[in-house]
Amino acid sequence: MLDVTRKLVELLDLAPIGDDHFQGESEDLGFENVFGGQVLGQALMAASRTVENRTAHSLHAYFLRPGNTRLPIDYEVQRVRDGGTFSVRRVIARQDGKEILTGSMSFQVEEPGFDHQVPMPEVSNFDKLKSEHTYALMLKQYIPENRREKFTRDRPIEIRPIDPVNPLKPEPKDPQKQAWFRAQGDLPDDPVLHRCLLAYSSDFGLLGTSLHPHGVSFMNKGMQVASLDHSIWFHREFRMDDWLLYDKDSPSASGGRGFNRGNIFNRDGVLVASTCQEALIRQRSAKS
Repeated sequence: MLDVTRKLVELLDLAPIGDDHFQGESEDLGFENVFGGQVLGQALMAASRTVENRTAHSLHAYFLRPGNTRLPIDYEVQRVRDGGTFSVRRVIARQDGKEILTGSMSFQVEEPGFDHQVPMPEVSNFDKLKSEHTYALMLKQYIPENRREKFTRDRPIEIRPIDPVNPLKPEPKDPQKQAWFRAQGDLPDDPVLHRCLLAYSSDFGLLGTSLHPHGVSFMNKGMQVASLDHSIWFHREFRMDDWLLYDKDSPSASGGRGFNRGNIFNRDGVLVASTCQEALIRQRSAKS
């Protein structure tokens, strides 16, 4: 496991601070606030610590306030129900006593059943693509100095976009995005960890899908962007240390909000997870 990946795994390894209460540190990725995927991954880890012999099949969360990268995050887990097959947990994330995220997670005993899926789209293979980190290094001299170090440092999640967009000079495109991604280095055989890492990774690039048709990016002057909510459904087992394809689209944007959704496939074309997210995509006027 690479050092940057080990640090991410440690970030998700929450410290117990009382009955069904946990605490996690925050990470500064160069964004204005705490990365939403970090809070999702930690919240899922907190809920998973209160469930035995069942794995998460869905997560639904609302982002209530921006997180502060300089403060730890406290997670309170509420045991809503433990049935014969399903367990439901509610998680509240707080910083400085204020809620920044609330969500519900459902866990299920493994069982057989009907099985079908949509096919994986035909795309360029990962071995023919450059990583986002490589593109960031190519653009390093043009990235604002206050963001340059964060955006060009080594990353635990390697992302290789298909038909990449230059965030400094975006052009209008169809509301679709695709990328291969994986955690760098080998990971332990822990399905909980792999789910939490996928929750973390699922927030990368999803919001930007709804910006594609408008020829803007989060780095454009006057843009205010933030995840409002986020949902994940885990369909089948997977490994985060092997390549996964994230196929994203945005059916709608209106009222300052962009709606995004995604399907995640393994390299064999098996659909392993799906996501949905609504995001704030507000462009402030020059007078604002």
